[in-house]
Order: sequence, then structure tokens, then C-alpha cells
Amino acid sequence: VQLQAFGGGLVQAGGSLRLSCAASGPTFSSYGMGWFRQAPGKEREFLSGINWSGSSTDYADSVKGRFTISRDNAKNTVYLQMNSLKPDDTGVYYCAADRGGFSVPRRSMVYYNYWGQGTQVTVSS
Repeated sequence: VQLQAFGGGLVQAGGSLRLSCAASGPTFSSYGMGWFRQAPGKEREFLSGINWSGSSTDYADSVKGRFTISRDNAKNTVYLQMNSLKPDDTGVYYCAADRGGFSVPRRSMVYYNYWGQGTQVTVSS
């Protein structure tokens, strides 16, 4: 699976962005998917995950209620809708695919087998 994330950019605090992650290959629907963020000088952190059908999702406390993950298996794409953005949301956002996350999304990076190249999100105050 090859992943390409896009949709990042510069936005003012309180604004919104929608990230997309396009996947290649016929088996996209068999993977759990996740979004991660790496802020400057910090470790990469889990933000959100979704199972194969979209029936199970998970969010880090820092984004719960502001971010929404979804997927369209017909389009081989997973999305991250980000609302009420804060300067602390600044970072490089990565999508990733988890072969074992078919039924329940997982948080640890060690489970994710494939990674996109990342897209920069900058939130100005």
C-alpha cells in the first residue's frame, strides 16, 4: 500500500482544514487507518484511527470533539476533518495503514505498516 497525504496548509486559529490520504492498491478496505502528528521538537503522536468499515473510531484526548476521521473505501481515501484549530495543532500530519487494525483501530505506531509522506499544517494565533 502506498499512501499520499494532502490538504495541509496555513490557517488561523479557530479555522478548519480537511486532510485527505489517498491509498493505492486493491486491499485498502482491509486496513485500519490512522492519523498521526509530529510537532516541531516533539515525538510523533497518535491523533485518530478508524477500522475497515468506519464503524469504530478512536481519538486522542487532545483532538476529541474537534477532529473527525472518516473513510471512503470506494475512493481508497481516508479523511481527517479538523475544526477549531489551535496553534498547538501545528505540525506534520501523517496517515498510516495498519494490517491488523481491521476491526478495531490501534494507537501505537508499531502496528502501522505503511506511512504517507506527511503534510504540513500550520495554525497561526
